[in-house]
Formats: sequence, structure tokens, C-alpha cells
Amino acid sequence: QVKLVESGGGLVQAGGSLRLSCAASGRTFSRYGMGWFRQAPGKDRECVAAISWSAGNTYYTDSVKGRFTISRDNAKNTAQLQMNSLKPDDTAVYYCAADVTGWGQDRDYEYDYWGQGTQVTVSS
Repeated sequence: QVKLVESGGGLVQAGGSLRLSCAASGRTFSRYGMGWFRQAPGKDRECVAAISWSAGNTYYTDSVKGRFTISRDNAKNTAQLQMNSLKPDDTAVYYCAADVTGWGQDRDYEYDYWGQGTQVTVSS
């Protein structure tokens, strides 16, 4: 069993930055792919970014490319999402998730463990 806890959400003005962090329990974190997903009211959940177990492969949805950066620290059992140049459309609950296959894919059904989410609100 893996427990994921997100932190770092909040209220920020458009153009600002936030850094989300996901802390994972367990000794097998380094084997998991990690993903950051978001869900805005009335919208489907979407994968914002994902990273493979070795950090050798990353994925970004088109709307965040060049603005968001996903990273991980396997020694600290953490994954991060640096979000720059935030826009009101980025407002959502952000979730981190772990994929036991290690690939870090962009489909939510590939993920096995989920955090409780953290709210990100970007004001215009």
C-alpha cells in the first residue's frame, strides 16, 4: 500500500508560480511512475504531467508545455510539479498518482494509488 500526500496548492494571481509536492510512503517509490492530474468543476480529470520511474521519460499535456515541470527525488520519496506563468484556466484540484508499472502514463486508469488532492486557484 502506498499513501500519497500533496501539498503546495493555494491562491495565486495570473502569471504567478506554485510548486506542488507529493510525498509518498513506502520503500518502492523509486519503481513507480508518477503523474499529476487535475480536475476542474464540470470537466473531466486530465493528466497534466507524468514521469517514469527513472525520470528518463516525461509527458506534458499541450496546455502546460513550457510552463510546468515535473520532477522527482527518489531518495526523498517525493515528486514535484513546478507551475509557472499560471493562468485562470489552470484552476483545479490537483492530484498526484502512482503507477506501479513504472512508466508514468497519461491515462488515469493506469494509476494505482492517488492522493487526496490540493486546490490550485489562479485569479485573473
